[in-house]
Amino acid sequence: MRELKDLVDVARRAAARAAALLRDTPPPPPAQWIEKGRHDFVTEADRRAEALITEALTRDVPGSAVMGEELSPHAAPAGEVAWIVDPLDGTTNFLHGYPQYAVSIACVVRGALRGGVVHDVARDQAYWGGTGLGAWQDERPIRVSPLAEPRHALVGTGFPFKNLPLLRRYLDQFAAVMGATSGIRRAGAAALDLADVAAGRLDGFWELTLAPWDVAAGVVLIREAGGIVTTLDGSDDVLQHGSVVAGNPVLHRWLLDLLLKT
Repeated sequence: MRELKDLVDVARRAAARAAALLRDTPPPPPAQWIEKGRHDFVTEADRRAEALITEALTRDVPGSAVMGEELSPHAAPAGEVAWIVDPLDGTTNFLHGYPQYAVSIACVVRGALRGGVVHDVARDQAYWGGTGLGAWQDERPIRVSPLAEPRHALVGTGFPFKNLPLLRRYLDQFAAVMGATSGIRRAGAAALDLADVAAGRLDGFWELTLAPWDVAAGVVLIREAGGIVTTLDGSDDVLQHGSVVAGNPVLHRWLLDLLLKT
């Protein structure tokens, strides 16, 4: 079994290569957008980035498996080493030239989530971490916010744009959080939202419908930065298709309680 830091470094190199590819790829015209589902787009750039990442990961860690949004969304992370990959988190932002999108790669070792890399493409910054390794932005350690007063908190979120029947519940939650905090931000790339929680820029985050590849790497970052990530029902198992609530220990508990009461 390779050292975890070696595995994280493999993911960092693969993410950096994919980010460079995406920076050099102009957004395609709307006629070339492929709509996988309502409000859910994919482009040739997503697929090229995922193919590049898959080749790099499996070459550097022979026998490892890849679960990716575009090439293998229904595969389960299995084996001694498996990767959970989102080659372009924030595709709609990428398509519109809005500079908030990322490459996300998480490492699962013997069934446990252990490492994560989120590479901010537009800013060319890498967030990375691993169990016992801490959380980092490039070579600088990061920590969750120490803020404890909800009225001072800045909270990130994501809209349930793929599941509109949840919108009414979400809007009630949005109103409750807005009324109790200093503000809400929605930038459209969950991997970067979670990295911002890990770095202390956001004090909390919630979303009702996310996939494993949206959150896996960011979950590692937050936990290694001293924060907490659960589902809306309080479970630590966030590698499912569903809700995520994150924050520093104090504000995670507060946010979770508020959302459950709404």
